[in-house]
Amino acid sequence: MTAMLEQGRTVRLSEAKKLALRCMNKKRPFFLWGPPGIGKSDLMQDITDSFENSLLIDVRLPLWDPTDVKGMPYYSKTDNTMKWAPPAELPDEEMAKQYNTIVLFLDELNAAPQAVQAAAYQLILNRRVGTYKLPDNVVIAAAGNRESDKGVTYRMPKPLANRFVHFEVRVDFEDWQNWALNNGINADVVGYLTANKQDLYDFDPSADSRSFATPRSWTFVSEIIDEEDDDDLDTELQTDLVAGAVGEGLAIKFASHRKVAGLMPNPTDVLKGKVTKLETKEISAMYSLTTSLCYELKENFENLTKAGKVDDWHKQADRFFRFMLDNFETEMVVLGSRTAIKNYNLPFNHKKMASFKEFYERFGKLIHKA
Repeated sequence: MTAMLEQGRTVRLSEAKKLALRCMNKKRPFFLWGPPGIGKSDLMQDITDSFENSLLIDVRLPLWDPTDVKGMPYYSKTDNTMKWAPPAELPDEEMAKQYNTIVLFLDELNAAPQAVQAAAYQLILNRRVGTYKLPDNVVIAAAGNRESDKGVTYRMPKPLANRFVHFEVRVDFEDWQNWALNNGINADVVGYLTANKQDLYDFDPSADSRSFATPRSWTFVSEIIDEEDDDDLDTELQTDLVAGAVGEGLAIKFASHRKVAGLMPNPTDVLKGKVTKLETKEISAMYSLTTSLCYELKENFENLTKAGKVDDWHKQADRFFRFMLDNFETEMVVLGSRTAIKNYNLPFNHKKMASFKEFYERFGKLIHKA
């Protein structure tokens, strides 16, 4: 099954979401194939959140025994028979009444021993195990790594595989960047990877290295370089920490990037008009600054709107566009404005922003294409 998939077409995560939603609307089980760390599990949460009043139940079958799938037998005094108590992880009718849609996500299904997969046959094929029956509003989904990824996998029996709609996902930088900007990934991580897109993912199944770059491991980097904790570690130890997530080579490159990015002006000073000219023109550091400016502009919009100071925010937004126009290359202007306009959907009022007309005349068409 996986060998056939790896020779076929792959889809981006954003495309996989569209395919998955179509399957879910038709109540057809689907299987996401792909290498480790690219965001399959996060994608399933995103897909589930697309439905109003929904719940994702993440079941890791590799941790189950065959008997866990069917449940535990018990003696019923009421009718003098042996019955089965289904696993608590599976949704019952009472739970089903609380949600419009429940997604039963069998993550790493093909990493479960074949005896467990066989035990799950009835649940996946017939939506029931013994006397237990899946509620009607439950949709089954699964995900797993490919055999070529050198992880723990077991070939899926053909009758089981035939129950799923299969599609294989791949890493795509634009998808990841949109996700990162909407989830507050550290600006230095976003800036570095925007300038070095090839470093987002360097997984080699044949390599011996324990640490390697994936979207998941870069998320780890974002978390562990929290600026509030930076004083606890010197630069060398911080590099060691990052190396533990993405590997030594990329950690050294990233440390060099952060050193230059540290010379960039504070985004607060830019939005307040204290800084209008950029002295350092290092590309990756400028990407970091662009991301930081977008984060700050979004946060300030939320805070100033609550305080009833929308006009003050428009002054900051005007300085945001003016600074980009005077200091940034086209690609960075497009990134910053696309993030603010499309990702964050910030409500710019062009009548209150002197620089907006010039910005739109120069870059409007590029923003619509981005």
